[in-house]
Amino acid sequence: MTVKIIAVDGPSGVGKGTLAQLLCQHTGFHFLDSGAIYRTLAYGVVEKGIELYDLPGLVALAEKLPVVFADGKVLFETKDISRLIRTEEVAAIASQVAAIPEVRAALLQRQKDFAQQPGLVADGRDMGTVVFPQAQLKLFLTASAEVRAERRVNQLKNQGVTANMHQITQDIIERDERDRNRAVAPLIPADDAIVIDTSQLNIDQVLDKAKEILYKRGM
Repeated sequence: MTVKIIAVDGPSGVGKGTLAQLLCQHTGFHFLDSGAIYRTLAYGVVEKGIELYDLPGLVALAEKLPVVFADGKVLFETKDISRLIRTEEVAAIASQVAAIPEVRAALLQRQKDFAQQPGLVADGRDMGTVVFPQAQLKLFLTASAEVRAERRVNQLKNQGVTANMHQITQDIIERDERDRNRAVAPLIPADDAIVIDTSQLNIDQVLDKAKEILYKRGM
């Protein structure tokens, strides 16, 4: 039986992770946070002292990456690292390792294994283009860099962390440029993806749009 898959792609700060989890609640599907897998790899790189030029070391860790999604948490070797992988340092390393073809190849099958009945909501940057090109529904969320930076600053403030709006905006622009132009799996919408600009929408409005699309697709 074919596993139903909803791919939710887009850059950081567009709300795709929140939308994906809400869609899981709505559909009862399993959840895959591809970005968290790459961030978990980045966390593991730091935790185990692996250098970014150590390709065999990176690939070995990626192939056996001990990541589990449970009750809204991300676990690494049974350790809850949900908050630890949301730092800017980890995000920067994740973006760098994601650009390495051998690392992406090592993690590809690991992500595919999440596709199980009754279905899967896959959140990431290349779910609809590379990992699950057969997905029955592909959503690509976007928003301006300024809006995304503001969201990130507010998120950090809520965590008691002081943030520099200008620096975060610049980091987002540079990361977007790097992700769009990487040789492997560039960050672009799939040809059959439905693009939703979330710049002026709250999460409830984005969810309503997604539900409407699901209804029309009979999912």
